[in-house]
Amino acid sequence: MRRQVLVLFISILSLGSVLGQVSYSIPEEMAKGSLVGNIAQDLGLDVKRLKSGKARIYTGDNTEYIELNKERGVLLIKERIDREALCRQTTPCALHFQIILENPMEFYSITVEVTDVNDNPPNFEKNEVKFKISESAVSGAKFVLDPAIDPDVGKNGLQSYDLKPIDNFVLKIHTQADGTKKVEMVLQKPLDREKQELIPLVLTAVDGGDPQMSGTMQIIITVLDVNDNAPVFTQPNYKATIIENAPKGTVVTSVSASDADHGTNGRIKYSLSTVLDHAHGLFEVNEESGEIILFGNIDYENAHNYQINVRASDDGGLTDSCKVIVDVIDMNDNKPTINIMSKSNVISEDSKPNTVVTMINVQDPDSNENGKVHCFINDNIPFTIKSTTNNFYSLVTDSDLDRERDSEYNISVTCSDEGVPSLSSSVTLTLQISDVNDNAPVFERSSYEAYIVENNTPGLSVFTVKARDADWNQNARVSYILEDSSVNGVSVSSYVSVSADSGVIHAVRSFDYEQIKDFQFHVKAQDGGSPPLSSNVTVKIMIQDQNDNAPQVLYPVQTGGSLVAEMVPRSADVGYLVTKVVAVDVDSGQNAWLSYKLQKATDRALFEVGLQNGEIRTIRQVTDKDAVKQRLTVVVEDNGQPSRSATVNVNVAVADSFPEVLSEFTDFTHDKEYNDNLTFYLVLALAVVSFLFITCLVVIISVKIYRWRQSRILYHSNLPVIPYYPPRYSDTLGTGTLQHVYNYEVCRTTDSRKSDCKFGTVGSQNVLIMDPSSTGTMQRIQSEKSILDEPDSPLEVRNFPFVKSDASGRTMRRQVLLFISVLSLGSVVGQVSYSIPEEMRTGLLVGNIARDLGLDVKRLKSGKARVYTGDSEEYIELNRDRGVLLIKEKIDREALCGQTTPCALHFQIALENPLELYPITVEITDINDNAPVFQRDERRFEISESAMIGSKFMLEKANDPDIGLNGIQSYSLKPSDDFLLKLHSQADGSKKIEMILQKPLDREKQEHISLVLTAVDGGEPLLTGTMQIHVTVLDINDNAPVFSKPVYKASITENSLKGTLVTRVSASDADKGSNGEVTYVIGNSMDSVSKLFHVTDEGDVILAGPLDYEKAKHYQIDIEAIDQGGLSDSSKVTIDITDVNDNCPVVNMISKSGSIPEDSPENTVIALMNVNDPDSENNGQVHCVINENIPFTIKSTSSHFYSIVTASKLDRERDSEYNISVTCSDEGVPSLSSSVTLTLQISDVNDNAPVFERSSYEAYIVENNTPGLSVFTVKARDADWNQNARVSYILEDSSVNGVPVSSYVSVSANSGVIHAVRSFDYEQIKDFQFRVKAQDGGSPPLSSNVSVKIMIQDQNDNAPQVLYPVQTGGSLVAEMVPRSADVGYLVTKVVAVDVDSGQNAWLSYKLQKATDRALFEVGLQNGEIRTIRQVTDKDAVKQRLTVVVEDNGQPSRSATVNVNVAVADSFPEVLSEFTDFTHDKEYNDNLTFYLVLALAVVSFLFITCLVVIISVKIYRWRQSRILYHSNLPVIPYYPPRYSDTLGTGTLQHVYNYEVCRTTDSRKSDCKFGTVGSQNVLIMDPSSTGTMQRIQSEKSILDEPDSPTEVRKLQ
Repeated sequence: MRRQVLVLFISILSLGSVLGQVSYSIPEEMAKGSLVGNIAQDLGLDVKRLKSGKARIYTGDNTEYIELNKERGVLLIKERIDREALCRQTTPCALHFQIILENPMEFYSITVEVTDVNDNPPNFEKNEVKFKISESAVSGAKFVLDPAIDPDVGKNGLQSYDLKPIDNFVLKIHTQADGTKKVEMVLQKPLDREKQELIPLVLTAVDGGDPQMSGTMQIIITVLDVNDNAPVFTQPNYKATIIENAPKGTVVTSVSASDADHGTNGRIKYSLSTVLDHAHGLFEVNEESGEIILFGNIDYENAHNYQINVRASDDGGLTDSCKVIVDVIDMNDNKPTINIMSKSNVISEDSKPNTVVTMINVQDPDSNENGKVHCFINDNIPFTIKSTTNNFYSLVTDSDLDRERDSEYNISVTCSDEGVPSLSSSVTLTLQISDVNDNAPVFERSSYEAYIVENNTPGLSVFTVKARDADWNQNARVSYILEDSSVNGVSVSSYVSVSADSGVIHAVRSFDYEQIKDFQFHVKAQDGGSPPLSSNVTVKIMIQDQNDNAPQVLYPVQTGGSLVAEMVPRSADVGYLVTKVVAVDVDSGQNAWLSYKLQKATDRALFEVGLQNGEIRTIRQVTDKDAVKQRLTVVVEDNGQPSRSATVNVNVAVADSFPEVLSEFTDFTHDKEYNDNLTFYLVLALAVVSFLFITCLVVIISVKIYRWRQSRILYHSNLPVIPYYPPRYSDTLGTGTLQHVYNYEVCRTTDSRKSDCKFGTVGSQNVLIMDPSSTGTMQRIQSEKSILDEPDSPLEVRNFPFVKSDASGRTMRRQVLLFISVLSLGSVVGQVSYSIPEEMRTGLLVGNIARDLGLDVKRLKSGKARVYTGDSEEYIELNRDRGVLLIKEKIDREALCGQTTPCALHFQIALENPLELYPITVEITDINDNAPVFQRDERRFEISESAMIGSKFMLEKANDPDIGLNGIQSYSLKPSDDFLLKLHSQADGSKKIEMILQKPLDREKQEHISLVLTAVDGGEPLLTGTMQIHVTVLDINDNAPVFSKPVYKASITENSLKGTLVTRVSASDADKGSNGEVTYVIGNSMDSVSKLFHVTDEGDVILAGPLDYEKAKHYQIDIEAIDQGGLSDSSKVTIDITDVNDNCPVVNMISKSGSIPEDSPENTVIALMNVNDPDSENNGQVHCVINENIPFTIKSTSSHFYSIVTASKLDRERDSEYNISVTCSDEGVPSLSSSVTLTLQISDVNDNAPVFERSSYEAYIVENNTPGLSVFTVKARDADWNQNARVSYILEDSSVNGVPVSSYVSVSANSGVIHAVRSFDYEQIKDFQFRVKAQDGGSPPLSSNVSVKIMIQDQNDNAPQVLYPVQTGGSLVAEMVPRSADVGYLVTKVVAVDVDSGQNAWLSYKLQKATDRALFEVGLQNGEIRTIRQVTDKDAVKQRLTVVVEDNGQPSRSATVNVNVAVADSFPEVLSEFTDFTHDKEYNDNLTFYLVLALAVVSFLFITCLVVIISVKIYRWRQSRILYHSNLPVIPYYPPRYSDTLGTGTLQHVYNYEVCRTTDSRKSDCKFGTVGSQNVLIMDPSSTGTMQRIQSEKSILDEPDSPTEVRKLQ
């Protein structure tokens, strides 16, 4: 506690006796080990007593600066003592402590006074202080300085201050009531920033010690600027040049001004003051840099130079001005102006050459070469331009015109000057050529072809024929007429119609592609001329096929009464050909392209269908598990949009023999019973199949004969020879089952199933038309390009917009400045001038132009006299009836000419027949119709009150559009108390206006000054203009803040929260703005004050740290109020602290015991302690208590001293340790308390035997354990401590089944862990028990024992054993189930056992495999095998079941058993199935006979089929010989061209396709596939040798000219 240094006299109360007090006095800063005093001698004690009494120094919580040397009996310095750190300013400064002795306990109070030495110089809190003081600060201004601090006291403390240098400031010290000194720095001479901106000072503080010590602080004064200097330009006039048309943003020049002031007062802003109208908006000045920037467009023709007044202003309102003269450099920037004087809009196409079309006048405002103009027109037009006189041009025809070639001309007239770079202007004249009817309509194409989809809606628009007539209007109006003709004997008008106006051709009927493929007719186009002209065109309409026919399945034939099946042997490999679905589509093109898909199948994993060829093949190896009957549904779909489809069902039999197939494909529901004589039924089935086969052959032969007869009738004619038709040429009269498609023959190779079929070019490319009545003449027509591919299709519509452009001129205000030299085409006429005042009303007379020009009024009318002003506005109009000029628009001279004099209008009077031009000039005189106007209605100045007399402020001059005497003559300024007006005449005649300050300004007296500037002209009547001038006087810092009170008093309770408002101080400053802003700071330099309090900008004194009444009862704070200019005032705040009860009692433990034996007697002393409370009176009175329910009590021996003693007997086993909490509370409100906890250990006496946690133990161990496995742990506890509580475990001798228990288990002596000595088997021993003894380490030892029972747990280590059915290797046991067995029939029961126990022996039965899972089930728990459905005759006799028997162990174990079940009604039936499958007995003789008979019948039928097929092939060969007969060498016909003779099966592996198409095949599309084999070997049976291998080239069917040519299909 730092409060040890306060004078605190503690009454020392001895337990035995009260002894005296000793005091010493020593200086601070003594070295460690220095002697303080001989305490043994001064207390009258022997050194031996100090040793035996264990003498020691007690200082409580305070730092121990003094130590006791018991050997010598003296007090020595233990730590260096710093009086300033110990006591600060408190005197006297003393250390208080006690010396304590034991046996008996004695207290001695010792006081050591510490005296001061001069070891601290005066010290300023800051090494450097900076002030900012305005140069406007008045003499006598005060600035409070922070005092220095000297920790020493008395004479060694701070004595005086010194300030150097003293040129501007002096030091003033005020002694305050509490003895402290207030230091102030007082200004004694005005400051000038321009002379000295920084003033360094040194403040020195000196103490009175010996030797004398001092401290210094640097004071840096920054003199703040006030606005007492006006800006000054570097030169009064600036000159610059700029080229006209310079881009915006061009820097013209830069002006520069300087200001001796600093900061914002020296910051200059540039602005434009008075700007003439012609320069207004053209220039701007960068207010920061002074750059004058072009802001508008400069035109040399408007003004040759500009005069700009630039003003420089500082932030204090002081200004200076300069003049900038900008000369403009002329550039060739004016294009020639083209004026159309007269023109013709329409001219006949038969006009003669040199016909005048237009007269134009060209002017260029530029001069010299820039004003010389040459005009020309665009090339390749029948016109030319001629120059008649200066600046006048005529446009005439140059050759014959043709409206049909060009009905309109856009004539561009371009006029260029000779400037560099040359400038030009253009005007476009639109000239229409009137029409003469001389052209007949012309169709866009020589012939038309169009397509229409069949089944169209009657009235459908097919396409449009379009004819164009080069003539115009009525002559070009075209009508369309359908010429009479017939199609197949029917009028063409019943097929189509033509719209007379639009040429749209509509279909009158719905067309059918299968009936008519195309037809043609003629359409005539006739114009509306008189007489009309016409032309015609041929139109061919071609009908396009639509997908309106579904595919037709040719094979397999679907009949309702019979069931046809394809047979697949079970030995069939992957890719085996089952059959092929053959279908056709009577549509053509892609509508006839067919694709095949497998929609449904009994087994999708067995078959696939070729997408293009319809081949059904196997996709995997056929197995015995595959069902005999397979049903496939194939979808045949064409490629039309939308597509159409047909479905076919294919029955496939997976079998090796026909009888096996027959049994599957008969009806599934049989009402009759099976005949026992199976052989009879087999023969009957063969007879039925043979009959069906013969019937099919008869039908096929009949169809073939019928088709042959039809073809003979179709092609019968009187011609002796059938001409040769190349494959793609056919006649157009044939009919057939497939309508009007192709007559192609396609031969494929053996591996054609692996190839795609691609079709070639449509047959319609080359068409052979045959007339039956002719002798064989053929015409070959090359098909033309499709109408849909042509760019000029009648379906397309184009718009040809006419482009028109209008020439535009620009209005020229410069008309009043230009004198146009007028040249007449016939003669030169004189010029007339007039003079009129401005603002005349509309309709007033200007002059009699007819009289002045010597013209008759009739000449004005006949010559269509008019006023020509070019692009300028027409202010004057001509009255031809009276022959006078009148005012058309009111004339404002100022708007027209600005300041230009004289102001005149120039125009021409133009007459025609002949053309005459008269120049007229009208001068406009000025009247006083405009008052002087200032650019702004008011002007504001901000002028510092420190502005010097004579300061100048630039004013903007007024503008008066009037000129001469009507312009501005004088200015006046009122009131003139503070300012006067001064005018300066400049070289150009203008006047510069300045406002001069003639009296100092004082913001505190008058902040705002209002003035009126008046401008007066000299006209009659006199007109004036005014501008308000508002002067705001800117403040300077010339007033210091002033506190409302010199001393403030406040009080606050200790421990108040941070942020608590203590009081509020207030100071005011007469200045304004930042100069009047007052900030508050604490001037005290003591750390204690600055850390405890702070003051806000509003003057609130806020608590910033904790207050403690015991440390300080009051505080004194110096507060300074400082404005922004550095001027200040100070005030003192005295704060009294109100005490509260905020100190808890302090408990000091003097001595204590760490442990006592549990057999200690009552009233044994445990601890001694001292309790102090720094508070006084009731807050310092303390009462102590300890926690309840413990065998201790607390007693007060004397004031502030307490002893803790035992109150009853102790028991370590009940409580081995006590935490004794001592709580001491004072009597304050609220009461405060302190606590201390003592930990007391109770030492042990051995008086307790070990005790097991349980009276007996039971443990479980799983059988088959590892020897040495830890089974479990027995645990005994001893309430004693240490060695007395150490427990050992011993296995007592006993036997289990005659064997020592030690051969089963062992016990760890230290841990009590029981280990298994051997591996146990549950089936041999289920449990056993033994005893374990626990013994402690006391003397004599104490012990106890416990019974332990070990139980063996079963493990699933035995698999189930099947008892029934018994499995033997030599015999086959089967359970028999009659076919009449119902659902739930008990077949047998599987019986099994498991030697394990519990859930390991719970068995479950599952059916793992079965011949027919849908017939049997096994009971999960009982193993009973029962039927789950009715047994039928279809069920196989032999049924094999595999049953799995599984226990419930983890992991489970299982066993399997095979159960043979016979589904039969008699034992012989069972025996035939369950004996070996190889039989040695002979077949029945009757069966052999029937099988031989069936073989003979099938052989006969097969030979018959071969004969029929060969006959058909020979017939087709003869037909091909007749078809292709010619003089060419005979090439033998091999249909199929590619085949081998080694295939076997119902459908051979080799494919021989024959595709027959109809006579109109040329109109259908067909895609051919790539040939299936690249190399072909052709054998001639009649030859004796082999032909060479022929590399297949191109298919004969694709060649255009000969059947012998070969084309390779890609």
